[in-house]
Amino acid sequence: MQTLSGSGRLPGLQAPAVDRGEAPGYDPLLLWAILGLTGIGLASVYSASAVMAARDYGSPWYFLTRQGIAAGLGLAGMAGAMRYGYKRLEKLAYPVLALTAVALLLVLVPGIGTEVNGARRWIRFFGFNFQPAELAKLAMVIYLARSLARKGEKVRSFSIGFLPHVIVTGFFVLLLLGQPDFGSGMVLLSLLWLMLFCAGARLRWLVGAVFAAAPVVAVLVLSKSYRMARLTAFMDPFADRLGHGWQLANSLITLGNGGLFGQGLGAGKQKLHYLPEGHTDFIVAVIGEEAGLLGILLVVGLFGLLVSRGIRAAFHASDPFGAFLALGLTALYGIQAVVNMSVAMGLLPTKGLTLPFVSYGGTSLVLSLTAAGFLLAISGGSGGYLLPQTSRTSRG
Repeated sequence: MQTLSGSGRLPGLQAPAVDRGEAPGYDPLLLWAILGLTGIGLASVYSASAVMAARDYGSPWYFLTRQGIAAGLGLAGMAGAMRYGYKRLEKLAYPVLALTAVALLLVLVPGIGTEVNGARRWIRFFGFNFQPAELAKLAMVIYLARSLARKGEKVRSFSIGFLPHVIVTGFFVLLLLGQPDFGSGMVLLSLLWLMLFCAGARLRWLVGAVFAAAPVVAVLVLSKSYRMARLTAFMDPFADRLGHGWQLANSLITLGNGGLFGQGLGAGKQKLHYLPEGHTDFIVAVIGEEAGLLGILLVVGLFGLLVSRGIRAAFHASDPFGAFLALGLTALYGIQAVVNMSVAMGLLPTKGLTLPFVSYGGTSLVLSLTAAGFLLAISGGSGGYLLPQTSRTSRG
C-alpha cells in the first residue's frame, strides 16, 4: 500500500524543476468539474429560493444575487490562488490556524456573533455573514498538510505524529461544538483520521481513536434533545411527519416527485414552503425533483470526477506538502458531498452541512472556490513523493 511521505519517491519519478510559486499548469477536467458544480449551484439556488425570496425580501433575485457575488469573489480567489501557487501557502499554516481560532472564539461573543435558530455561527459585517467554521475546515487542511509533510516517517510515533494532531483538531472541534456545529466538528475528525491513515500512522492508534470517540459522540447526541429528535426522525421520518420528521420526510417526497427526468427547471412544487432549507442543506432534493435521477447522477458524477482528479493531483504532486494538501482538499469536498447527499436521501441523520459549490452560502462558496485554486495549482505537477515501503501489515 503506497503512503504519502516526504522522504522519498516512487522509482523512476523525478520532481520537475518548476517554481510552484509562479502560475502553474492545471488539470482541465478538474477545472470543468468545479465550474460545472458551481453553475448547477447558481441555477439551483435561484430555482429553490425565488418564491421565498420574493415573499420575504421583495425580490426573487435576492439569494441568487448574493450567491452570484460570492461566486464572483470565489472565482477571483481561485484565479489568485492558481497564480500565487500552493508552496507559499505552507508558511501561512499557523497564522491561518491562529486567525481561525480567534474567529471561532469571537463568534461566541454576544454582540459579535450572530445567532440564528439557536446557533451562533456567523459574524456579520458589510451586510454579509461570515461563517468561521468554513475557514476552520480549510485551515485544518493546510495545518495537517504542513505538519504531516514535515514529520514524514515520524508520523508513526504516538507522541510526535499522532497525539499533537489529535490535540489541535480536538481544540477546534470543541470550539465548533460551542456554537453548536456538530456536523463541522465531525468533518474535522473524519478529515484528521483519513489524512493520518494516508500518512502512514499506526493502525492501532487510528482504530483505538474510533473506539475512544464513539462513546463521546454518543454522549453528545444523547445530551441534546434536538439531536435525539433528529436521530428518531432519521429512523422513521413519516412517524412524525408534521414534527421532527418534517424536513426529511419532505426531502424524500421531493426526490420521489422527480422520477427519472424531473419536473423541469423551476417546476418543482415541494420547494414552495414544504421543504425547509431547500436552497441550502437540502438543495440536492430540489435538483432531484426538477432534474430527476439523471440530474442527481450528473451532480454525483461531477463530484466523482472532482475527487478522482484531486487524488490524481495528490499522486502527481511535486512535493510532500502539495500531495497532502491535495489529499486534504479532495477529502474535504468528498466528505461533505457524501454527508450532504446522504442526509437528503435519508441515509444519514440530519446535519447542517452544505453541498460544496452547490448550496447557498457565501462563505462556503468563496472558500471552496479559492481552495480549489490551490488544488488546481497542484494538479499541474508531474512529480511523485509516494512511498511504497510502509505496508499495512507493518503499521500495527
